[in-house]
Amino acid sequence: MAALRVVFTIDSLKLGGAERVLLRWAGWCREEGWQVLVITRQGPQRDAYPVPEGVERWVEPRLSPPLERLGWFAFPFRLLALRQLLRRYRSDVVVGVTTLPAVKLLLASAGLPLSTVVSERNYPPAKPPSLPWRWLRRFTYPRADLHLVQTVPAGVWLRDHCAVTRQRLLPNPVSWPLPDREPVVLPEDWLAADHPLILAAGTKAHQKGFDRLMPVFAELGRRSPNLHLALLGLAPGRYHGRDQQAELRSALVDSPDLQQRLLLPGVSGSMARWYARATVFVLPSRYEGFPNVLLEAMAAGCACIASDCLTGPSDLIRHGENGLLLPPQATTEAWVDAIETLLIDPDYRRQLGARAATVRERYAPERLRRDFLEALRPLRHG
Repeated sequence: MAALRVVFTIDSLKLGGAERVLLRWAGWCREEGWQVLVITRQGPQRDAYPVPEGVERWVEPRLSPPLERLGWFAFPFRLLALRQLLRRYRSDVVVGVTTLPAVKLLLASAGLPLSTVVSERNYPPAKPPSLPWRWLRRFTYPRADLHLVQTVPAGVWLRDHCAVTRQRLLPNPVSWPLPDREPVVLPEDWLAADHPLILAAGTKAHQKGFDRLMPVFAELGRRSPNLHLALLGLAPGRYHGRDQQAELRSALVDSPDLQQRLLLPGVSGSMARWYARATVFVLPSRYEGFPNVLLEAMAAGCACIASDCLTGPSDLIRHGENGLLLPPQATTEAWVDAIETLLIDPDYRRQLGARAATVRERYAPERLRRDFLEALRPLRHG
């Protein structure tokens, strides 16, 4: 029997958890001997990660300038272009990752002799797309042959609001040990070895709740003159029209000392070294899908505190056993108390960190690789 031909679609390979997971899946398929293609809308200039060896990479063709100027009215032409790529590759199974690429894929593949898979990467109601995309999602999602869901609540929402019944629970695999990649940004270049460090990471400041940390850090920083807060992943400049770094710094405008101790190194490819350096890792997110950064921090043995938002952190943390969970609307005082408890008690930190590291077994790539391939293998047509 010929090798299965699997296609993955996503907007780009920019920095992010969805992109990393897609490439991990693509690598697993290639290791299985299948033919694998990744299709993105954005070109390689946006890439933050390399495509696995043996995996093809195509970019959706740009429309002619007159069609580009049509905006939404050019959407059918974009679908036709994607459909032509799927036919050209003779696809057996196609996987759409994140909402908009998944909707486009389901529309473009209608009537073709292939199977379709959808993978949402956030809790859907936490970050709803615009109304037309919500309508299209409701119309197309029931047609998919399979939905890969990261958490039970996400699967329940998709069933209740999008009539999705064919689904399989598949959390993210842990990456351990984390390899270094460019850009290498080392913690020792940013703070002294004996200074305590609160660490958080993410590319989207609002989703990750970094603004919530500013009054927390202001209070803790006054109590501990050597304490630093590092927020990794926020690129300098504007993101969707906002300068995230400048907005966070402005919250500490009355304290030049605290502004100096707020570290914004940008994107780092040496996250393992930052996890090893952290005194406490925090994730005050407003919403999550399945938080890769928390999974990585726990695998690294960090003492972690997370917001118990609707999905994600509670799948990983058992409060008081392998980390701390705070209510989604926890006050600044609650965050201050929780972080300070860990800062002043190294034995408790080591205890939580050691238990946190057991996620290496719970979310081992070997087990999740088997589950993923078993989910795709029966979908071959013919």
